[in-house]
Amino acid sequence: MIVLAVDCMGGDHGPKVTLPACRQFLDHHPDARLLLVGQPEALKFFSHERAQVVPATEVVGMDDSVETALRRKKDSSLRVAIQQVKDGAAQVAVSAGNTGALMAIARYLLKTLEGIDRPAIATQMPNDKGGATTVLDLGANVDCSAEHLLQFAVMGSALVSVLKNDSQPTVGLLNIGEEAIKGSDEIKRAGELLRAAAASGDLNFVGNVEGNDIFKGSADIVVCDGFVGNVALKASEGLAAMIAGFLKEEFSRNIFTKLAAIVSYPVLKALQRRTDHRRYNGAALLGLRGLVFKSHGSADALAFEQALDRAYDAARNQLLERVQGRIAHAAPLLIPQPAGVANAVADESRGP
Repeated sequence: MIVLAVDCMGGDHGPKVTLPACRQFLDHHPDARLLLVGQPEALKFFSHERAQVVPATEVVGMDDSVETALRRKKDSSLRVAIQQVKDGAAQVAVSAGNTGALMAIARYLLKTLEGIDRPAIATQMPNDKGGATTVLDLGANVDCSAEHLLQFAVMGSALVSVLKNDSQPTVGLLNIGEEAIKGSDEIKRAGELLRAAAASGDLNFVGNVEGNDIFKGSADIVVCDGFVGNVALKASEGLAAMIAGFLKEEFSRNIFTKLAAIVSYPVLKALQRRTDHRRYNGAALLGLRGLVFKSHGSADALAFEQALDRAYDAARNQLLERVQGRIAHAAPLLIPQPAGVANAVADESRGP
């Protein structure tokens, strides 16, 4: 059995969304069991032979500070769900709650893996190839060093190797141009470290990529700092909302636009489905000594079920062990070094 601990109280909608999603998930995964974490009164009407309620008396609000969540609400559903992973009662925790609180509590309880300074948030964005590009970081780390970006690339490679069953997924470094001379000094140094990692067989680095390459699918993984990644994520969600709004508007206009919309409906519907961010819901918190997945706070039941699916796949395919293996192999490169030393290592890896 794959056991998931679910924070049923988190997010904008709480049990109204999480419980229907949990029931659908259980129907689709006969080898899964759920620990439903939350206030018993709110969960008392849910009954399933493979679900168990784990009581928690408090709820972390979406506007609660990290200090409040971490220091004052020690019996919150978010914290108790992650505690199940720490205690070995569940392989993975899932929450739609406050992102800052989730990251802080997960890091406090589970700790980071050896060789990783900062956990990162990774999720998928749709691309032109009919698949998805994995992007990280998406907001956990606003300011990142070159070494942090290398760590993100190593962890992202492990994640995508699970998602796509590909041992050598391609990695791109998000920049303002494809040329190695472009970008800030930190980005240039990150490029050197990534090339060194490629030379040592730790990564399949394809070079710098630009923002539009995320949606072209030019690389399986795109690495960036959390500020840039979060902006890209929100932009993609805005595009999906615009397409959905356009469809609704066209069907509500005059008879001619309605007829045109009906004729083009299959194409428009396919486009809407491909760009529907709900289908890509479920971001992995990578770099921890346990598996934690973050759902969008405004997720509906369909989107939250997708997050449960991703968490299930990660646990079933031993994502944590794969991340640990890749980090161990790349350990010499992951140790923070002065810029001069890092450049010397990169130069040596390129050979004469």
